[in-house]
Amino acid sequence: MKKIILLLIGFGILISCDSVLDINRDPDNLTPDDLTFAVELPASITAVAGVQGSNWALIGGIWSQMWSQSPGSSQYRVVDNYTLGTTDAIAESGWRNTYDGLLDIRNIKKKALAAENWNYYLIATTLETYLSHMLTDWYGDIPYSEANDPLIFQPNFDTGEQVYDAMIVDLDDALGRNLGASVGDTPGGDDLVFGGDMSNWVKFANTLKLKIFLRQTEARASVAQAGITAMINANTAFLDTDASLTGFTDAPNVSNPLFESDKRQLNTALNLRASTTMHSYLTDNLDPRLALFYTTGNPVDQGDYNNPAGPNTFAVSILYPETDLYFISHEESLLMQAEAMERYNSGTGAKVLYDAAVQENFRKWEVVNTRENSPALPTLDGAPFVAASGAYEYPATGTFDEKLTAIITQKWVASYPGNGAESFFEWHRTGIPATSTVPQTDSGYVPGEFAVSVNGVLGSGFPQRLLYPAGETSTNLNAPAIVPITTSIWWNQ
Repeated sequence: MKKIILLLIGFGILISCDSVLDINRDPDNLTPDDLTFAVELPASITAVAGVQGSNWALIGGIWSQMWSQSPGSSQYRVVDNYTLGTTDAIAESGWRNTYDGLLDIRNIKKKALAAENWNYYLIATTLETYLSHMLTDWYGDIPYSEANDPLIFQPNFDTGEQVYDAMIVDLDDALGRNLGASVGDTPGGDDLVFGGDMSNWVKFANTLKLKIFLRQTEARASVAQAGITAMINANTAFLDTDASLTGFTDAPNVSNPLFESDKRQLNTALNLRASTTMHSYLTDNLDPRLALFYTTGNPVDQGDYNNPAGPNTFAVSILYPETDLYFISHEESLLMQAEAMERYNSGTGAKVLYDAAVQENFRKWEVVNTRENSPALPTLDGAPFVAASGAYEYPATGTFDEKLTAIITQKWVASYPGNGAESFFEWHRTGIPATSTVPQTDSGYVPGEFAVSVNGVLGSGFPQRLLYPAGETSTNLNAPAIVPITTSIWWNQ
């Protein structure tokens, strides 16, 4: 694994991959056309990881109620009380760093197309789609067709529907190229995700297509059904391994981006406390992952950062510096396939896929539990849920809604800690987990149900999106008017 250096400065991420740089050439003096794939690809991958694994992981983790802001602290109050605005660094730098990353990715794609290097063309297209998909799910309309064009200083914004359609076209174009006839350099060590294994990039691109279609099940049911049915009928290969970035260590600037940005760079380990929402669900189901997610102590009701009990009584989120960063994990792929089979293929194989997903996530946490530097924690060996039985048994004879609830709930738990954005989007798409009708202090509160932030400013509402940063709207006359944070993204109408 190449050495990865992630420097997080105010949620902005500077990346260096020093083992792949040509030391005889100053990168700052190179034009985009001069940069080799081997130099530009590692920086592109780590740029994607930096945004997804820090900015969006923090916001998504709070809004999908894994964590709440620690009482007595203020770092994430604007996220937890839904006042995240147009100038807050955690969101603004996410927008800026996304387009910085896309600049390199699209440069790779342009050069690969001209050279007929279909390997790098597929990799770049997949990264472009992955990052753009998250961006449009956060904001709705975004610059896509005119973005990163040096001749266009004020790009037009494509609608969310247009971006979705374009991403499918782009993925199909890249997947339709003959990788066996690729010309020029072959990906290897510069591919920090799969080490040059192009079959896995094909599966990654296919799984992204599946995700894009699934997100449209409520808003464009016919589009989702046609797209997914075609993939099922074609026996499309989906990810059977993790699409991830690995190799992080417990040292400054080389640890997992979420750990680095929250625990190390802020010089405190106490900002994120266990939310009553996820904590109560794991507790109610006797889930041994509870002790791997949070320290001992009571959870914080979502958004209750003014709780007078004091911070020392509340459980703290446990983040590990060495945790792999997952773009799409193996278990997420399996759970998406399970939903697809239930929706469009009479449930064929859905239980097998679901069971494998639950087992895979437990396997990952058992690996964490055996690390030498892990705290003393109960073993997961023999836990009945590893076989997806007990409370997590798949309702094979149940209704579709019961099956979907099992699938999306397990996806929510498996998204801890770094993929909270995905579980946030899925919650809005499906309404799973359910939303509580009572406060979390009420004896009638059902463990695991989402609750409006105690200090939320939206009344009984929840945030639905991020707001365009002021830096974009003040310089781009084509930027849409800013809408309230409660305005639904198009696929959640």
